[in-house]
Amino acid sequence: MNIKDIIEQKLSEVILNVYQLKDIKLEIQENKTEFEGDFTIVTFPLVKQLKKNPESIGVELGEALTEQTDIFESFNVVKGFLNVKVKNQLFVDNFRSVQNGFSTIEKKNATVMVEYSSPNTNKPLHLGHIRNNLLGFSVAQILKEAGYDVIKTQIINDRGIHICKSMLAWEKFGKGETPETTNTKGDKFVGNYYVEFDKNYKTEIADLVSKGITEEQAKKDAPMIKEAQKMLLDWENGDETVRNLWAEMNSWVYKGFNETYKRLGVDFDQVQYESNTYILGKDLIQTGLENGVLYQKEDGSVWCDLTDEGLDQKLLLRSDGTSVYMTQDLGTAVERFKQNNIQKLIYTVGNEQDYHFQVLFKILKKLGYEWADQLYHLSYGMVELPEGKMKSREGTVVDADDLMQEMYETAKSKAQELGKLETLSDEDKEVSYETVGLGALKYFMLKVDPKKKMLFNPAESIDFNGNTGPFIQYTFARIQSLLSKAEFAHKETADVTLNQFEKELIMQLANFKTIVAKSAETLSPALVANYVYDLVKSYNSFYQNNPILNQDDENIKQFRLNVSDLTAKTIKKSLELLGIGTVNRM
Repeated sequence: MNIKDIIEQKLSEVILNVYQLKDIKLEIQENKTEFEGDFTIVTFPLVKQLKKNPESIGVELGEALTEQTDIFESFNVVKGFLNVKVKNQLFVDNFRSVQNGFSTIEKKNATVMVEYSSPNTNKPLHLGHIRNNLLGFSVAQILKEAGYDVIKTQIINDRGIHICKSMLAWEKFGKGETPETTNTKGDKFVGNYYVEFDKNYKTEIADLVSKGITEEQAKKDAPMIKEAQKMLLDWENGDETVRNLWAEMNSWVYKGFNETYKRLGVDFDQVQYESNTYILGKDLIQTGLENGVLYQKEDGSVWCDLTDEGLDQKLLLRSDGTSVYMTQDLGTAVERFKQNNIQKLIYTVGNEQDYHFQVLFKILKKLGYEWADQLYHLSYGMVELPEGKMKSREGTVVDADDLMQEMYETAKSKAQELGKLETLSDEDKEVSYETVGLGALKYFMLKVDPKKKMLFNPAESIDFNGNTGPFIQYTFARIQSLLSKAEFAHKETADVTLNQFEKELIMQLANFKTIVAKSAETLSPALVANYVYDLVKSYNSFYQNNPILNQDDENIKQFRLNVSDLTAKTIKKSLELLGIGTVNRM
């Protein structure tokens, strides 16, 4: 429990004793004014109920708090604001309590499944996927720290027209080449053929338009798209040649994806494939038709009418019997709840799919699945660059691997410029460049509220000052250096008299578990990111204003080392929740 919670508890007891009022919550703020006191209590909500002026309420409450509890030393009232000074001992005791409870996690006895990444096998991962992966992985880490059991999952979109486009282009223009023969990473190799398809498809459309056909009709009649559509039907009908080519090209992509995931530092407990779940979706459609929840049009297509829900009519099976994304998502959701004892399922998907998930959840509810209420779409804003939006089919995306390499190179040149790693082995230097470079990328992505769209600026992200990953990692490294010089070993200390910098830092440390709980509740890693930045700023103020190694009083020196050690542990844990590593030298 942090100090603010303790004050809140005592305040409620005193308000009940003095005014016989229950469930009154007054706002408690850390005191940033020149008036004496550690906290300010806002008394105005009591004015209306007590029909007294705020000044007299402040005095009455202040007197009662100092007389009836053992945690307040003094108080003063300024314009109805009650400033209270908390006894030194409460801060000391609170620090010890936080220190002792740091590693304990209160189990929730509930399992949450978090889905993220879920790429298509027709292109490599890009900048948008990076935000998705980092966000999903971080949310999973935070939920674990908050006491939940977590299953990290992805569903790979390994079938459909987009996959057939890459396959067809390879068949037509590949001349038998492979990732090995061209020395190309598998996912990039297949992605190049997706771009190649689009280039040839556009040429065919232009050719048809020049012959007087409308562009809309030309898009339907172009030979490339017709062949891709036939390939999809052949795949669904189990054509051996098509299936073999599909399996081989997908295996190239998976190998490439796994390399990217490993470097990004994300992983999964389960992986599903749409090629296995789309049939299950079709079975659900049949059941829905039999129950009258869905309806069939004359052309054979199957729909769900959601107009009574304020939504639209949704296509679930095309007239040729092929399924759409929604069909597969229905089947996958059912399979997940059947196979796992989960209480909540979180989909980490960009806000462009907001409508899709509204429809998905409503259809599952209509089909009679009560757990549909436990589905949640973690909708996040798109990542943009100064140049604007990315388009994968035009080949104008920021490749995830290229971006990670760029961050590594930037961290390397920055470290060499500063010249502080010269005594390290080459291997340790490499670890440092990678940890700092990717830490910069991850922190920059996660410090922004997920719901907001963001502009990614690599140069800004790797700055060693301000609200950045390297600034936080540097403070951790500085503390490690301090503890090493002091030959630190944890020892209990006698009580010490604290100054404002020590008190502020202890309050920040005590907030960690509250922040984790709020972050888990709101599914926002940004709360942890901005918390650890505030913690680091508070530590730096403490460090600059309190001698540690040069402190003559051994008891005070040991206490400050204990505080430094807990700060380092809290920084490390906070960064781990964001998927970010630490180094002892920068």
